[in-house]
Amino acid sequence: MGAFGWPHLLIILAVILLLFGAAKLPALAKSLGQSARVFKGEMKAMKNEDASDTTGTAASSSTAPVADPSVTPRDADPGQPPRSA
Repeated sequence: MGAFGWPHLLIILAVILLLFGAAKLPALAKSLGQSARVFKGEMKAMKNEDASDTTGTAASSSTAPVADPSVTPRDADPGQPPRSA
């Protein structure tokens, strides 16, 4: 048997109704729907990006990472300006 049955769902719905009030529920549902739509769009974009990465050129995967000059080492004194290379 499942973890949640109809009685559990009705209790959860009643608690939500008490917390947010009947006037705010439509706005809450709209916001939840928009968030779900954005999430699905981002997931689709990530899948498309992953697919394009696997079919990319070998030259792009063999390049070495470039160090960010704005990042300072952990042992650097925060009161001193970063040293130039």
